[in-house]
Amino acid sequence: QVQLVESGGGLVQAGGSLRLSCAASGRTFGNYIIGWFRQAPGKEREFVAGIRWSDSRTAYSNSVKGRFTISRDNAKNTVTLQMNSLEPEDTAVYYCAARPAYSIPYSQGEYNYWGQGTQVTVFS
Repeated sequence: QVQLVESGGGLVQAGGSLRLSCAASGRTFGNYIIGWFRQAPGKEREFVAGIRWSDSRTAYSNSVKGRFTISRDNAKNTVTLQMNSLEPEDTAVYYCAARPAYSIPYSQGEYNYWGQGTQVTVFS
């Protein structure tokens, strides 16, 4: 049973940084993709970033490219999302998700497993 647990959300001023973690357990993830999604009030859940566990290949949405960095720690079975230069528009609940795959899916419907989410609030 795959379990994903997010942590690291909080309240931050615009221009600041936050670091989110996704602790993955229940199996080995060598052939998995781990993705980060976010959902703001009244909006659909959207892809933020993804990483292929086997070789750390990454993908980002245009809205976060250059500001966010996704990485994985094999020893800790953790995927981290480092978020810099945060903007009020980044305010949302952030979720990590997983699926066995080679290519990084951008659609939430393609992910099999989800965490419970962590709130990120950016104020100006």
